[in-house]
Amino acid sequence: MHTDACKILRLYNWETLLFITGNSGIRKKQTVGKSKTNKKRKHSNNANAPAIKGTLDIARSGMGYVIAATLEKDIIIKPNDFNGAFHGDTVRVEVTRAGGSGKRMEGRITEVVERRQTEFIGKIEVGKTFAFFTPDSKKPMPDFFIHPKNLNGAVDGERVLVRFLQWGKGDKKPEGQVLQILKAEDENDMAMKELLLESNFPIIFDDEVMEEALRLPDLISADEIARRKDCRELLTFTIDPVDARDFDDALSIRLIRNGLWEIGVHIADVSHYVLPGSKLDDCAYERATSVYLPDRVNPMLPERISNELCSLRPHEDKCTFSVIFEINDKAEVKHSWIGRTVIHSNRRFTYEEAQTIIETRTGDHNQEIFILNDLAQKLRRKRFRNGAINFSSQEVRFTLDEKGKPIGIVVKESKEAHQLIEEFMLLANRSVAEYAAKIKVNKKPLPFPYRIHDTPDDEKLKPFVAFAAKFGYKFDMKSEEEVARSFNKLLAEVQGKPEQHVLEQLGIRTMAKAVYTSENIGHYGLGFEHYAHFTSPIRRYPDVMVHRILQECLDKAPVADKKMEEKCKHTSERERAAMECERAGNKYKQVEFMQDYVGEEFQGVISGVAAFGFWVETVAHKCEGLVSVRDLLLYDDFRHDETDYALVGMRTGRKFRMGDIITIKVVAANLAKRQLDYEWVLGGEPVKKHKSKA
Repeated sequence: MHTDACKILRLYNWETLLFITGNSGIRKKQTVGKSKTNKKRKHSNNANAPAIKGTLDIARSGMGYVIAATLEKDIIIKPNDFNGAFHGDTVRVEVTRAGGSGKRMEGRITEVVERRQTEFIGKIEVGKTFAFFTPDSKKPMPDFFIHPKNLNGAVDGERVLVRFLQWGKGDKKPEGQVLQILKAEDENDMAMKELLLESNFPIIFDDEVMEEALRLPDLISADEIARRKDCRELLTFTIDPVDARDFDDALSIRLIRNGLWEIGVHIADVSHYVLPGSKLDDCAYERATSVYLPDRVNPMLPERISNELCSLRPHEDKCTFSVIFEINDKAEVKHSWIGRTVIHSNRRFTYEEAQTIIETRTGDHNQEIFILNDLAQKLRRKRFRNGAINFSSQEVRFTLDEKGKPIGIVVKESKEAHQLIEEFMLLANRSVAEYAAKIKVNKKPLPFPYRIHDTPDDEKLKPFVAFAAKFGYKFDMKSEEEVARSFNKLLAEVQGKPEQHVLEQLGIRTMAKAVYTSENIGHYGLGFEHYAHFTSPIRRYPDVMVHRILQECLDKAPVADKKMEEKCKHTSERERAAMECERAGNKYKQVEFMQDYVGEEFQGVISGVAAFGFWVETVAHKCEGLVSVRDLLLYDDFRHDETDYALVGMRTGRKFRMGDIITIKVVAANLAKRQLDYEWVLGGEPVKKHKSKA
């Protein structure tokens, strides 16, 4: 999904929120209310132990610390013992001095197992016979030697993007290659690229990857069409954001007989083009996901695939992987079919166009869209009755000028057109997972990348339940199902009330984290026993994995992939890195936008509380900043009440509680730190609608 005039700040659906705000780790399925035991990590002080694998963390002082899952304490690494490792690299360490008596172990790095980051932005110094590159980094980094043949036209003093090539034994400095020259006027561009590189997302595809993509044929051969179910005569269309360019899902619909509909969920068949062992596949796996920043998409695959060959554009034949359902008027699935297809989309709709058709019942294919929406709403209601939790989602977009500077913010709610697509994608995802769960390989469950979501964490759920009770909302804690019903009852009753924001946000924070794993425990938030990601292979690598495994099963030749859990762990880690990068990009744009409003007052909602202050999100712009407790000392001495999510004045009893609406003044907007500082306005009345650009 590329963006043009109106850029995405964030689009969090319920399942995404679980990943962003949930608790880390995969736990066995538990009954709410039962206690949990935490096993301590193994601790070793044996200096003669074999090399230990871990992650290098370099402090600003220059001292290094290797963090290993098998150790309780980090291993100290002196700078002379880094052995060519950079901050964040996965390394092997030889322990040179055992710990004990409160002292940490010391060691030296013997091997760099995996580089966390291989591309860097910085400044180049060019001499007559040599050049050196100094990376921009918050962590200590060595200069890179750049051979003249690798300058790529860069001249002295320019800011450049450089790729690490090697650090040979005996070399004093690592060697690099200039990939791109960055212009001073492209400050925003550089900022976004730095965020991507810091999160280890390459911003340029290798030449070999691009060449491989270019060699792929434009047309689908007759032999390939013959191997697929031909769905080109079915009425088929896509519904996507107005600025989307990669359409990876389409819907088809036809009446089979009175009261029975054939609904096809057709997904771009990326696995047809991206083959295991290819450069394209290696690249896609390493990235594992596309990254959506406010002004760009850093894609998992080259545009040749994402926007051309695999994008389900109208009036073009496309290879797809489909789930075709026979559904009656009650939204009951009577039969389903899974397999490879070829489709021909008749029409591309935007969400806004589809919503207008739903509301007015006029426009292209209005009858079919109305039927699809009716079935989707029935599926949605059934899902919530069966235990899914109905957290709402919000789409917040920046409007950017031609240089990428934010000039406005638009907040949009999820409407029925969005829900129409969501419900049929959920149905397809659940169906393929149910199919895979029945397959055995050597009498054992098929290794498969399930998308799982564990039950709420007691330690976070109990204080939330107590807090909700202060507003009159009760929870039934007898079982996981009752907790889900209690959540849905609360979310329905809280709509439009002052406490809505705080209870929705805190409720989400009680949830576990959604991750990929071959150990299927179900998806608590969606209320599904089996669930996987199948519908977005252009932007998510686990979906490509699912497509390949499904085809193996359909060919009666399923394979027990011994590295499945390793792949699940990698894609989960990359997804979290992408989410954090996206949040950093959004925060950058928030700060950039609010720079124009320093000294002005806004109405805001307290969105978080800590001992050192509280965060406030402006109502008009959804821009979050911190009110420091130091700035409140003039009024009182405030203490943090964790059970009430509040700061409380010791003398006055004045309380700042999460969810409260207050007036703040913007006092600082630090773009380098991506930080907004607010001050509480004493006695501030709700301000009139501000003359903002939003």
